[in-house]
Amino acid sequence: QVQLVESGGGLVQPGGSLRLSCAATGNIFNIRDMGWYRQAPGNQRELVARVTAGGAIRYAESVKGRFTISRHNAENTVALEMNSLKSEDTAVYYCYARVVEGFWSPARAFWGPGTQVTVSS
Repeated sequence: QVQLVESGGGLVQPGGSLRLSCAATGNIFNIRDMGWYRQAPGNQRELVARVTAGGAIRYAESVKGRFTISRHNAENTVALEMNSLKSEDTAVYYCYARVVEGFWSPARAFWGPGTQVTVSS
């Protein structure tokens, strides 16, 4: 089984910064995509940022220029540096990984339990 363990998050004032980290452990052959999604109360879960094993990155329009995603393939980790935070960034942030568990296995999506990010004065 694969587990995603998140760290970071918390309360920050508008304009502040936070860093989220996520480590994938368990039965991992390789990881295709890793990234972050978020869900605010009453909203659907939405993509924040995602990076492929080859380094291709996709950001949500709302976070471009403020958030930076980075990935360490050898350690199966992904991080999200969040700057210039706004109140509308308040949400539960979920780590995501599309994992191949064996040579003949299809890629499967795994999710972390989520970490709360609150931007408020």
